[in-house]
Amino acid sequence: MKIWTQWSDLTLPAGMTHLETDGFVPSASQLDEIEFYVPSYMGGLKTIDIIPTMKNLKVVQYNQAGYEDILPHIPKGVILCNGTGIHDVSTSELAIGLTIASRRGFAEFMDNQKQGVWKRTRKPALADSHVGIVGYGHIGKRIASLLEMFETHVTAFTRSGSDGSIKITEFDAYLPKLDVIILILPLTADSKNFMNAERIKKMKDGATLINVARGAIVDTDALVAELHTGRITAGLDVTDPEPLPEGHPLWSAPNVIISPHVGGDSGAFVPRARTMVQEQLARIAKNEPLVNQITGAN
Repeated sequence: MKIWTQWSDLTLPAGMTHLETDGFVPSASQLDEIEFYVPSYMGGLKTIDIIPTMKNLKVVQYNQAGYEDILPHIPKGVILCNGTGIHDVSTSELAIGLTIASRRGFAEFMDNQKQGVWKRTRKPALADSHVGIVGYGHIGKRIASLLEMFETHVTAFTRSGSDGSIKITEFDAYLPKLDVIILILPLTADSKNFMNAERIKKMKDGATLINVARGAIVDTDALVAELHTGRITAGLDVTDPEPLPEGHPLWSAPNVIISPHVGGDSGAFVPRARTMVQEQLARIAKNEPLVNQITGAN
């Protein structure tokens, strides 16, 4: 089997060969050879729009949890596996960091620091906050476990209401009471603009919105308008549009901290992603089912 990943030094089972790589995209001459393909992490469309041209492709291992962007590029019969599990540590860590930074006023502190201003203000604590986690998969559960040490009250919301969560259809009843809302749900037709203008306006005074899911789950214009009222704060690892263009009103909105979609991209990502790829290849060599399979033959 011919393999293409951004890591040419992987440990491969006998009979498998890693094609030469520059660490970003395969060369045109390699496209017909590739049977197992791992698009370079966060490489954008140029790493996935070539997939339909790979005539001998059997498996795509996508090292992101969300796969809505790559799904239309996967030919019929090709197995697609996603990266569920490898981002749990990094993304949950950033979600907690953004939550604390937003609650405790880090955006204001940084502005004051740049101006050389020493100004003491009392901000809300994460402790004693009622936190709503919308989406309760691997990452949502890890965020919840980390929040336990901060003496918070956590309510999780899912479509099914499983694993001790509340059905998302009941979210609106809880919304006005939540001090923090953390979004970590997939982007679907139903979740697009989940936090719309109506819901953002119903957020509790002083509440914090954290988005580590997908930018389009939040109505950006409505969020910008509400941030300018000074009523709420926000921490965003994802935006709509993304990348956020220069001069966009969200950049200059008050009480918001923006990170450039780095939730899963920490030093913890690479060893976990490499391990998953090597485990998948070992499964293929042993004729065992792959993990995190989304599409394709069994």
